[in-house]
Amino acid sequence: MDKEKLKDALDYFENTLKSCDLCARDCKIDRYKKKGVCGQSEKAKITNAVLHFGEEPPLVGDGGAGAVFFSGCGMRCLYCQNFGFSQLNVGKTLEDEELAEIFLKLQKSGAKTLDLVTPEPHLRSIVHALMIASEKGFKLPIVFNTSSYVHPETLKHLEGIVDVYLADIRYTDNEMGKRYSLVNDYWDVTKRSLREMYRQVGSFREERMRGLIVRHLILPNGIGGTEEAMRFVAEELSISVPVSLMSQYFPVYKALKIEEISRKVNYEEYTEALEILKRYNLNGWYQPLFEKMKGVYAKSIER
Repeated sequence: MDKEKLKDALDYFENTLKSCDLCARDCKIDRYKKKGVCGQSEKAKITNAVLHFGEEPPLVGDGGAGAVFFSGCGMRCLYCQNFGFSQLNVGKTLEDEELAEIFLKLQKSGAKTLDLVTPEPHLRSIVHALMIASEKGFKLPIVFNTSSYVHPETLKHLEGIVDVYLADIRYTDNEMGKRYSLVNDYWDVTKRSLREMYRQVGSFREERMRGLIVRHLILPNGIGGTEEAMRFVAEELSISVPVSLMSQYFPVYKALKIEEISRKVNYEEYTEALEILKRYNLNGWYQPLFEKMKGVYAKSIER
């Protein structure tokens, strides 16, 4: 891991926290003095760190992804399955040295990757922890597991540090983002961020454990805009960018009281999404609606 890049990134993130705009909320809060809109101070806060076998197969391998679930989020998704720590801010605050030890412990436990889940509010701590851990032999590939609602400028300072961007396309209509995640410009921001991620690492290739993977969660009633999402990946990034087509939506939290998102995705909706993906000549992974109940996470999509 390049020490100079880590040092430059740490300097940038330490300074940014004085008027925070790491995510696209642009709250401009001095997080050394007050918690940001994400609910976080300058220190990392996590809810769990585990060997996780539910990510995309190449990121898991035999040992699992070393997933660190961070508290807080710049988005406010009404259906968030992780709302306890993303919005209710459950978790434990850590010193950077403690976070570094967690990274090292996951590596020692056999993790194939370090999977940083919703890392945006915690980048100062993460980079410092990586500096500390790398001095002690840490060398796992870094996965940036993100909603994509993050400033491209933030991402630029991660170039050479992040190996894999595991990035959502949640909606392709700003109005949908405003209605269901309470952010005004989700799709505008996400397009810019995905272009920056792709510029840095290109399409994901397992043999080099590097590149961009796009996740698309299928939402009921076409709310996610699958057609436009697949068009964007194919025409503005590359057909070689793998797509993970996710069928796992189920209504929790505030979604239970909103009619159009108060049910699971049905077979017809997911089959249509899969056909759209194939029509754009994309590949990746999908989650069979029924087979996943038997323990199957994903199957490869063949072009």
